[in-house]
Amino acid sequence: MNASDVKSLANAISAEISRAIVGKEETVRNTVLALLCGGHLLIEDVPGVGKTTLAKAISRAIGGEFRRIQFTPDLLPSDITGSSIYNQNTNEFEFRPGPLFANVVLVDEVNRATPKTQAALLEAMEERQVTSDGVTRPLPEPFFVLATQNNIEMTGTYPLPEAQLDRFFARVAVGYPSRSAEADILRNQQLTHPVDTLRQVASLSELVSAQGVCRSVHVHDSIREYVVDIVRSTRESSQLSLGASPRGSLNMLLAAQAHAAMKGLDYVRPDDVKEVAAIVLGHRIIVRGEVRARGTGGDQVVSQILNSVPAPTPVIV
Repeated sequence: MNASDVKSLANAISAEISRAIVGKEETVRNTVLALLCGGHLLIEDVPGVGKTTLAKAISRAIGGEFRRIQFTPDLLPSDITGSSIYNQNTNEFEFRPGPLFANVVLVDEVNRATPKTQAALLEAMEERQVTSDGVTRPLPEPFFVLATQNNIEMTGTYPLPEAQLDRFFARVAVGYPSRSAEADILRNQQLTHPVDTLRQVASLSELVSAQGVCRSVHVHDSIREYVVDIVRSTRESSQLSLGASPRGSLNMLLAAQAHAAMKGLDYVRPDDVKEVAAIVLGHRIIVRGEVRARGTGGDQVVSQILNSVPAPTPVIV
């Protein structure tokens, strides 16, 4: 598989998902981008805009196993990772896998569970394995988590601290559809839900191969330095009280590689870095209160930084 094959695969997956998520091409493409990077996605949005539909559509398009976990304050870590149950017939304890053992996992309202359960989820996301009763068990490949947060109702929630937000590869928002798109949604769902008609357009093995191709996309030294300059600028910005971590640099470079592969290119351009900067860095920075009061958010600060950091001359290889 090469970059051209990745482009075809990404286009096929995006087109199939877009049959269920109408009028949100950019959100769909960014979701497929995170999938190709092997990262996990944080979706912050209001209820009813299609977050669950997006997760289901991804699992249908790649033929993966789908699980949904509703996070609540009484949810225990073992409820998501699994636990050992005593079998009276064999007189032995048997491990019952939790819902994390799937290819696509939707974690609904991740900020409503206790920090202990959140930590268990994030450990599984980072290590791609769970440990129960001293035994470590790998999670399936590919393993893709979409966690949602309702940024309107915060009462009784446990907001993710910055160190845990940093574990998410990217953050996106679905947003309300346009007037014409909403009319299409009403028309399409009058008799049946579009997700039920989606078909598999890629295999899990093809997806894993595509992830490997994305990591092998050529990166010139000037591009690496460009990424470092952008991330370091977030740490030095007077508008931010917290800048992005080195993990942000790594993830932004990988996202740029995947973005280039999705264009059919085998090398990274400065424009690839610019296109992915907001979704990779936006949740990793903290905007100062007085700056937020003026209506400036994290994405706007990232955009200003991109305008201030000189981009290298594109290198064709």
